[in-house]
Amino acid sequence: MPKINIAAPTPPEPSTIKLNINPPEDPNLIRIEIVDPNVEKLIFNIQARRALNGDIMIFDHKDIDIVVMNGQKKIVAFAKDLMSEVVYGAESRLMEHLRKSGIIEYDSIQGGNVYGSLEGKIHESKDLDAIKMSLYQISQWMDIEKPSMEALEAHDDMFDDILTTPDVESSTDLGEVPHGDEKGSIKKHGMFSPYYYGRYTY
Repeated sequence: MPKINIAAPTPPEPSTIKLNINPPEDPNLIRIEIVDPNVEKLIFNIQARRALNGDIMIFDHKDIDIVVMNGQKKIVAFAKDLMSEVVYGAESRLMEHLRKSGIIEYDSIQGGNVYGSLEGKIHESKDLDAIKMSLYQISQWMDIEKPSMEALEAHDDMFDDILTTPDVESSTDLGEVPHGDEKGSIKKHGMFSPYYYGRYTY
């Protein structure tokens, strides 16, 4: 008969928590940082402003402004200048990213009370800070949008350079052309006046 040996499972190695003691600026204080390997630390940078009521406003995007409303627990995207298909496309991409990331509720995406705005309600969370996670996902979306915004800005700068400083093929050898007394095909003087019959302009 075959023999089967059942060995006791080896206990898992206990996870250790490290303590880093960093010298602070004040010599009378000791700064202790608890490093837990089971907790993932997320570090991101985002330029934002805080309103008087606590709302967080982000103006870095080229076409839209983003407001994280702390009191109402929702995220609203506003048109920066004028409403257009480009602006709506940016707002829709933002809401789609936040929806897929689990930040806003699926059935809460709708138009806001301001023309050209789009908003979504933030999920309630008992384990994580909903506002911080919203800012983190917005920063991730901004990183996705950054290459296209830089490409459009570079295209606009190139077009301005073509108009202001043309190359040899797009310029003439005359240099600065002086202005003449009359320009265009419409004469300013010597024309029959439509207001005074029989009179001419001088």
